[in-house]
Amino acid sequence: MTGNKIDYKFNEKELLKEVAEYIDSTYTNHHYSKNRIQTTEFIVDSGHLTGFAVGSIIKYIQRYGHKGTPEDHRKDIMKVIHCAMILLSEHDRLND
Repeated sequence: MTGNKIDYKFNEKELLKEVAEYIDSTYTNHHYSKNRIQTTEFIVDSGHLTGFAVGSIIKYIQRYGHKGTPEDHRKDIMKVIHCAMILLSEHDRLND
C-alpha cells in the first residue's frame, strides 16, 4: 500500500467494477419478466431467499468449467458473486 492507494494484487478494483456492471445489467435486462418484476422478488416474498441464494451458488460453482465456453465459465463466476451478495444482503436483513 502506497499512501492512500491500495496496490491490489488480484485486479480486485477492476473486477469489482465489472461485477457492478454485471449486476446493473440484471436490473435492466428483464429477460424472464414481462412486467419488470424479477423472479428473485417473488422468491423474497415467499420467504425462500436464503435457500434460493445458497442453491444458486452451489449450482453455478459446480457448473463452472463444465458447460459452454471459457466466457460462459466466467459468467458462472459472476452469477456466484451476485448470488453471494444477495445472500449477504438477506443475512444482514434477517440479523438486524
